[in-house]
Amino acid sequence: MRLIFMGTPDFAVPPLRALVEAGHEVAAVYTQPPRPAGRGQKPRPSPVARAAEELGIPVRAPLNFRDPAERRAFADIGAELAVVVAYGLILPPEVLAAPARGCFNIHASLLPRWRGAAPIQRAILAGDAETGVAIMEMEAGLDTGPVWLEGAIRIGPEDTAGCLHDRLSIMGAHLIVEAIDRIDALRPLPQALEGVTYASKVDKAEARIDWTASAAEIDRRIRAFSPFPGAWCEISGERVKLLASVLVPDSPGGAAPGTVLDDALTIACGDGALRLLRLQRAGKGPAAAQDFLRGFPVRPGAHLV
Repeated sequence: MRLIFMGTPDFAVPPLRALVEAGHEVAAVYTQPPRPAGRGQKPRPSPVARAAEELGIPVRAPLNFRDPAERRAFADIGAELAVVVAYGLILPPEVLAAPARGCFNIHASLLPRWRGAAPIQRAILAGDAETGVAIMEMEAGLDTGPVWLEGAIRIGPEDTAGCLHDRLSIMGAHLIVEAIDRIDALRPLPQALEGVTYASKVDKAEARIDWTASAAEIDRRIRAFSPFPGAWCEISGERVKLLASVLVPDSPGGAAPGTVLDDALTIACGDGALRLLRLQRAGKGPAAAQDFLRGFPVRPGAHLV
């Protein structure tokens, strides 16, 4: 099938590669323009742009589709279908209608739960038992279109947003290839009217840990924001990212929230306790707790804020 692929971050790269490997003709890749990055703040192409160039696919990076000429150029490609994965731009009706078979979106949730920008993080924060990927037909509403195909995976007690991101990206790659292969046999199903939730964009202010919350809630927050933006607190006046943790059952009670309970970085919470497993100081790389403590001692009785 002649396709247009539209995506920007790392999450979209495995689906792009899978479509090419499946023998589809990806006539053009649309992605966000290069953004300043790194210490020198030099413009850096998106992960999808780099993958497309490696695959020899023409890359287009419009700022938006408000220009009629940009919309005409999209239609003139003559694609049968557009595949959209975390592209980052709202597509106007003329763009959605241009491909003969419309536009398919790879969305990282089991719709209608967690429509919107941050479904992986919101699923972990909410304590969901599972999540997945939906191949959805795009329409004017926010992730409201009918679902052609979906797959589910369990969210384990140690899963972070980072590891779920990678698993769901691979799942999306398999599902989009299957959906296109079976497009004439599948029948899209309208989303349920019940159970709709919205995954609002992550605000960095959410990442600061409040130790008066329960250990279970704090653990979910650490996992949901690992690796980005990184949940954090202050230790001895220094801001430190918390990247992995585990709940500690049967921990002694009575200590004030935020108190360090032992030499293994077990921390008292508003209800229960958790142990920090992986941390990162500013300007340093991530470190396992024991390595972190060798360079930054934190004694029992210290208080994290």
